[in-house]
Amino acid sequence: MNLTSAESGTSTATERPATRARRPARSRPDGDQPPVISTSPLAAPLTPAGVATISHLTEKLAEYMNEADLKKVKEAYRFSDEMHLGQVRKSGEPYISHPIAVAEICADWKLDAQAIMAALLHDVMEDQDVKKEELIERFGAPVAHLVDGLSKLEKIEFQSQIEAQAENFRKMLLAMASDVRVILIKLADRLHNMRTLDVMAPAKKQRIAGETMEVYVPIAHRLGLNNIYRELQDLAFSHLHPMRYTVLAKAVRAARGNRREVVGKILDSVKNTLAMAGIEAEVYGREKTLYGIYKKMRSKHLTFSQVLDVYGFRVVVDSFPNCYVALGTLHSLYKPMPGKFKDYIAIRKLNGYQSLHTTLIGPYGTPVEFQIRTQEMHRTAESGVAAHWLYKNSDANMTDMQQRTHAWLQSLLDIQQQTGDSAEFLEHVKVDLFPDSVYVFTPKSKIIAMPRGATPIDFAYAIHTGIGDHTVSVTINGEPAPLRTELRNGDIVEVVTDPDSRPSPSWLSFVRTGKARSAIRHHLRTINLPESINLGRQLLRQALAAISLAPDLPEPLIERLLNESSAKSLDELYADIGIGKRMAALVARHIFGLLGGESASVPVDHNSASDLDPVTIYGSEGVSVQLAPCCLPIPGDQIVGQLRRDQGLQVHTGDCTVAKRQRQKEPDRWIAVKWGTELNRRFDSRIRLLINNEKGILARVAAEIGESDGNITFVGMDEDKEHVLHQLRFTIQVKDRVHLAGLLRNVRKVAGVNRVARERA
Repeated sequence: MNLTSAESGTSTATERPATRARRPARSRPDGDQPPVISTSPLAAPLTPAGVATISHLTEKLAEYMNEADLKKVKEAYRFSDEMHLGQVRKSGEPYISHPIAVAEICADWKLDAQAIMAALLHDVMEDQDVKKEELIERFGAPVAHLVDGLSKLEKIEFQSQIEAQAENFRKMLLAMASDVRVILIKLADRLHNMRTLDVMAPAKKQRIAGETMEVYVPIAHRLGLNNIYRELQDLAFSHLHPMRYTVLAKAVRAARGNRREVVGKILDSVKNTLAMAGIEAEVYGREKTLYGIYKKMRSKHLTFSQVLDVYGFRVVVDSFPNCYVALGTLHSLYKPMPGKFKDYIAIRKLNGYQSLHTTLIGPYGTPVEFQIRTQEMHRTAESGVAAHWLYKNSDANMTDMQQRTHAWLQSLLDIQQQTGDSAEFLEHVKVDLFPDSVYVFTPKSKIIAMPRGATPIDFAYAIHTGIGDHTVSVTINGEPAPLRTELRNGDIVEVVTDPDSRPSPSWLSFVRTGKARSAIRHHLRTINLPESINLGRQLLRQALAAISLAPDLPEPLIERLLNESSAKSLDELYADIGIGKRMAALVARHIFGLLGGESASVPVDHNSASDLDPVTIYGSEGVSVQLAPCCLPIPGDQIVGQLRRDQGLQVHTGDCTVAKRQRQKEPDRWIAVKWGTELNRRFDSRIRLLINNEKGILARVAAEIGESDGNITFVGMDEDKEHVLHQLRFTIQVKDRVHLAGLLRNVRKVAGVNRVARERA
């Protein structure tokens, strides 16, 4: 039986004359599912099982694509169809139906021929081992680069599924930074897979839906692809919480009938009022997504009946000034709710979205939300960055949106250059994808959009990495403020820098943006490299001694070790161990294997390693060794060390409850440590006092601490309202445990002090 060609528009899973030697079909990865019926307007039309058609795709492409480009697309289809011959989805349809569906979604955005070709070819490298060079030869370098950016890295062996997933996202996002079409095709791919997820096993549904909600939904929102954003949210919600989704969908259907009369009355009133004011406008109802309703119920602890604004209205006017005229007209029709007006036209969202939002009290006292925008704003709101291909014009708003997107994509490259590994890169990017944002101003009134919870340090790094690295202080609205202050809408932020200043490790505990976090970590790793190398060398020697290996390695062995560990030098390997990126015990077992032993069977006795060679702590090592803030160890305490990924060694007291919990989770990351003999610095310690509520007590206690050679760095007070007692909390600096004990004895003698003790985690 001859298989019809792309021009005739159908493909089946039967035999055909092959034009080239085919590779055997490989099994599909977890993320691909058989197609099912979708009610989405973007869904491809269904065809009988076993048949896939591109006739609908070619009809869409013919609307905006010339014959030459259309011919290239058909050629890509024929190649993809040949490569996927023999592969079927669980529904019985040939696998080619999936690339066609992805290409149709891209065609709805009117993406160019190269993007449509890449959509049709997006799985041939992954499934059929087609080389990038072959794609370059057949379809050109731009198409091959797009397909390569979309392909997973299945041939590389990773230490864990999490690491593999992180590396795949890193590759995809970096490809997207150079060409945003990569992520548009990937989102179309994910959308079709989510629409056809029903027949997958429950565990796989949960994993894929969770990944979609965590990564792909925020990316769609960040790029302004609101149609995709809303549909992916609802689809992920339906698989993550199927019972909740079903109950809520039933409630919305019932409410839709009950509120039809109210909605119709509002719609007629608004249309008539705007017409009387001489404003040309399209007015239509807009129903909230199920996930949007669910999220509001969860965040505000409401029942469904209390979520009154399930319905809203969109008003699309013909010009920018008429947005504000329409707003005034609506406010004269219904009373506005105080505090429920937002002007996203004057200050647009991070993804370029622009509209006026207002909530009015409609008939029967029902709150009704209105969105007012122009046609251009509406196209951007629905299609986001894809509108660049949809409507190629010189509109200033569109240009600005493209610039914002470019700036964010460029920040991905900056983060990649400063990030140690894929998991850290993904962590930083996910932080930046949260949609909530605040808008702050520079002293020259330039608006900077920051994620909610951002601090002045994030603000400084958003302006320039050099400013962030040299920040020493900040003023907010003309007043000095701590660097950890959370910024609020409308704040005017001014950063003071000093060329001799450097980032502090403590900044990592409160910065919010991925760019700031990666820049700080990069600087700390670079500036403290000698300390990390020394610590790593000591840790590896300890691990080698634990399995009875000599610490001095022969040169040939070092070369093999560096090649297999992808480290450029032995110092780099030591540094990775010193900052916790590699485990010394695992490197030691690798060395044992290279020497001819069975590395997997070598028992690594961590206790004997600790006894043999504890790491000496002096307290002045810098960021490669940190004293845990939960227990604040001081010389004289029994201590243990935890190797934290990319954060070096953290020292806890032996009885720290936090350390005990973490040690149960990751026992391999703990090593023996001891205090050095020459400690020429002071150490922080926390004490807590129970005192009588009487005049002058704080002054007497502070004076006694000073007399005992202690330095106070923090004072806090907790009131016990049931008694006439207060709790005082001090952070003080002492030399060691003996010094602290003497200070506590002296403070206990102060009149009015009932109890004093060292505060523990």
